[in-house]
Order: sequence, then structure tokens, then C-alpha cells
Amino acid sequence: MPADLSGTWNLLSSDNFDGYMLALGWPESRVASLTCVRPSGTVRDGGQLYESIDFATRKIAKLLKPQKVIEQNGNSFTIHTYSSLRNYLVTFKVGEEFEEENKGLDNRKCKSLVTWDSDRLTCVQKGEKKNRGWTHWIEGDKLHLEMFCEGQVCKQTFQRA
Repeated sequence: MPADLSGTWNLLSSDNFDGYMLALGWPESRVASLTCVRPSGTVRDGGQLYESIDFATRKIAKLLKPQKVIEQNGNSFTIHTYSSLRNYLVTFKVGEEFEEENKGLDNRKCKSLVTWDSDRLTCVQKGEKKNRGWTHWIEGDKLHLEMFCEGQVCKQTFQRA
């Protein structure tokens, strides 16, 4: 039986968030070789445009303590993520693919599919970035979130507010 993830959750810990954000954006090690870097964070490499998460945004984001509010009604979910920098909202039904616009994150669009894997809510996101998605689950009184993108994994733990 799927877990009930409903509730308000406050961030307790975050591991490798910077690595995850670098994978979402453009690694600094490659920036020197780019043909055009724009103030917006958009970069051009060989005629192709890429979004980047700039250094300052990554450093500020690492300091944030976001709050997650999960509303679960059967297999319908609304997940709000609130922080002092940006807020994010995603609404979906388990098992139904949807187009997700990651405004406030890396500003990319992707096709997302959320499924239950036992008591874990798992999302696979298909788009520009490879091997991208996330998994939520509850262990004891903690909500766990693993976000992954192109080999980078960020592990976050939340406690019920």
C-alpha cells in the first residue's frame, strides 16, 4: 500500500545540493570554453543554448531551508516547495505522464512520469538532461528526497512541521 506523504515538512539536512545544481546547469569547468555567456545564465556552446545556474544562485540556494507542503488525495498530488529565494509547485497524478516546467529551478521543460515503487514515490523526467528525476519516501518520522541528474545525487531529509 502506498505511503501517505501528506503534510508540511521542514528541511533538516541536504547532501550534494551544489553537485546536483551543477548537473542541472552548466559546470563551471566548461564555462571558459563557451562562445557566449549571458547575464541571464544562458550559455552558448557550439551553436546550442544551455541554461546555467549561476554561482551566486547556487551558493544562496545551499543556505536555504525550504519547506515542503504535500497534499495527497489518493493518487493525485500537489507539492509546494517554499523558500525565501523561490517557490515551486508541481501537480500530478501517479501513472499519468505530464509536461513539467521547472520554473524557479533550471527553467527547463520535461516530460515527467511519477509511479509508486513499493512505498516510494518515484519520478522520471525526460528532457535535455539525462537520468533526471527524484524519489520521496518516509522512514520513521522523516521524509526523504533523493534528486538525481546526470550522475549527481542530492539527498535531503525533512521533518514534519
